[in-house]
Amino acid sequence: MRDLVPLKLHPHALGLAAPLLALSSGALGAEGGMPQLDSSTFVSQVFWLAVIFVVLYLLMARVALPRLGALIAKRKTRIDADLESAAKMKAEADAVMAAYQRTLADARNDAQATVKEAIDRFNAEASERQRAAGEKLAAETSAAEARIAEAKAAALANLRGVAIDVARATARKLTGADVDDARAAAAVDRVMKERG
Repeated sequence: MRDLVPLKLHPHALGLAAPLLALSSGALGAEGGMPQLDSSTFVSQVFWLAVIFVVLYLLMARVALPRLGALIAKRKTRIDADLESAAKMKAEADAVMAAYQRTLADARNDAQATVKEAIDRFNAEASERQRAAGEKLAAETSAAEARIAEAKAAALANLRGVAIDVARATARKLTGADVDDARAAAAVDRVMKERG
């Protein structure tokens, strides 16, 4: 046979359970059956059932249910207030987000306008510098062309003198006679006219 483990009960539980054990063991010991099934006690059992039912009904109707109803109503009011507060906070958050989006869009537009303005200003400055550089280059080109023309004229003038000297020296070497300047200049002018 198995060892039985003793049931350990709290001392207060033992104090409450002792009268119930005594009643049940006395009723079972006296008649050998359950007292609820004893037909001689049906009327009193029904009476006490009705009394206990009415008392419990009144306790529930007058005390417990109103308190539960008040708690439920209070909780519903609190939940409704929390939902309303959450809806207000959401609306405020949406308004703040919309303001943020508008501010961000305005900042982007301002930045784009500033960049476009700076680009336009730089393009205008570059165009002005390019125009000024073009004018300066044209002036320098005109001045250089004038200097080249002067140098060409001077070179041609010198060339005529050199050509006259060369013609006199060549005539002297070939013929052995000196040619005067007027005759050499006339010969050089005639050749230059033919080639020019």
